Amino acid sequence: MVLSSNNIPDSKGINAYLRDKSFSKLLEYYCGKELFEQVENKFIELGEVVGSELEELALSADKNPPKLKKRSRVGELSNDIEKHPDFIKIEKFAFEKFGLAAMSHRHGVFGMQQPLPPIVKYGLTFLFVQSEFGLCCPLSMTDSLTRTLTKFGDKKLIDKFFDQLTSQDLDHLFQGAMFMTEQHAGSDVGSIDTYAEYEDGNWFLTGDKWFCSNPDADLAMVLARHNKNISGTKGLALFLLPKKLENGDLNNYEIIRLKDKLGGRSFASGEIKLNRAFAYLVGDPDEGFKQMTDMINMSRLSNGVRASGMMQRCLQESLFISNNRHAFNKKLIDLPLMQKQLLKILIITEASRSIVFKAADLLNKADKGDIVSQKIFRIITPLIKFRACRDVRKVAGDAMEIRGGLGYIEDWLDPKILRDSHLGSIWEGTSNIISLDTIRALKKDNNLQIFKNFLIDSVKINSEKKHEKHLLSVIDDVFYFVENEVKEDFTSSSRQITTSLYYLSSAIFLIEEGNYCEDLAYRSKISELIIKYKIDKNSPITRDDIDYDLINNLI
Repeated sequence: MVLSSNNIPDSKGINAYLRDKSFSKLLEYYCGKELFEQVENKFIELGEVVGSELEELALSADKNPPKLKKRSRVGELSNDIEKHPDFIKIEKFAFEKFGLAAMSHRHGVFGMQQPLPPIVKYGLTFLFVQSEFGLCCPLSMTDSLTRTLTKFGDKKLIDKFFDQLTSQDLDHLFQGAMFMTEQHAGSDVGSIDTYAEYEDGNWFLTGDKWFCSNPDADLAMVLARHNKNISGTKGLALFLLPKKLENGDLNNYEIIRLKDKLGGRSFASGEIKLNRAFAYLVGDPDEGFKQMTDMINMSRLSNGVRASGMMQRCLQESLFISNNRHAFNKKLIDLPLMQKQLLKILIITEASRSIVFKAADLLNKADKGDIVSQKIFRIITPLIKFRACRDVRKVAGDAMEIRGGLGYIEDWLDPKILRDSHLGSIWEGTSNIISLDTIRALKKDNNLQIFKNFLIDSVKINSEKKHEKHLLSVIDDVFYFVENEVKEDFTSSSRQITTSLYYLSSAIFLIEEGNYCEDLAYRSKISELIIKYKIDKNSPITRDDIDYDLINNLI
């Protein structure tokens, strides 16, 4: 930490985990005390480098994006992507040292005798992304590809690639990717026209994929039409595309070019042309899109976790600056306008963390066969992808403003976070697509009522009697609106529905957390503010609402 004589505070060197006063207790709540005690040292270890070495590497990699080398010097197609050495160092942190792509799938990470639950992976990702956003895309792709392969692939195919997909050695690791988007189709996946041909017991793919992140990955999940006579998503099968064939030759596809992106500049995204490329069929060919949605949903959740982590970095930096910079003979944090601005950042940041951590808990239960958790997780995932990924854009802009002119300078992380913040609400479904997915999830079976009952049960268990009646009334009001609107498949209110359910859910989860221990009791106050500001649209923030103790509690 640097408190310079020129009134420019610099938090460099502060442990990013320890500076976040509620992080440890939230992890303890969601992990359970025994697991928390086993893994906390890894959070401390990662927190130590997030605000120092990892940030320096991230800033360097952001300024030195990867380069495509299509041909070798003798003119042969190579499809090589040259990564900056600092990006490779970041890969070593994520894939090797912390095993973030492996820990959900096998034992041995951190010396554990079993795979670790999602809360550990997403908790570490939440911390990691506070310095480096870009690598989290290939990291998530590798993790989610492994999950989808082991869930739907046959045993022979799983055994063939599992060890390399879950390796903590970069020289042995196979990274993953997802090649789905096409120019003419965009979000309309049913319009994909990449096709698969079956010949002599093998499948071959032909077509153009327009936006492929981690395009030089060793393995990619690809959607292709296995039956040209079946239109829409029903005609799509899921394939595993290897970068190299068993004889070591390159597979028959070409990286056309890399995208010059606004954000996420440290990692590669490109365009790929498949020229009868060999691929393995994954699962039932008539269930390809359904199987791919598992990978898509994991990626959507990862986007939400990253958005929440970036918001937390913005909040912590804003608190640090306002508590250590002076203006008008006062600390910035003592000025009413700054308190109001911090409060706005605080409530949506903590709302996002509660709902993404709860999602990790639900995913753990869902994967163990809990039917209700499966249904709630299916609904909460698009809520997170929609709202958290939009909120981070505002938080990043406000945090840049709090730092002032320096926040606009590339020496600091603020410009990078602002650029990166716009990615989450576009990839794996734009906001409109995601809000419509919320409607689909709610309308399936009896999910809407199940979700309502889930929230009601939480309120009855966790809320004080004096607040219970009001919260139940808020639930009734929100669901009355939702129930009337979801009757239309393409309702114009889908975004409003998604936002309302997101904030309502997060407010209720905050109450759950607040009941865990005295250190988290303040989260119930945040819940009240969310309901007032984000659900009751007629309640503007007033000076009377500003709670200095609430803000100061996080410093």
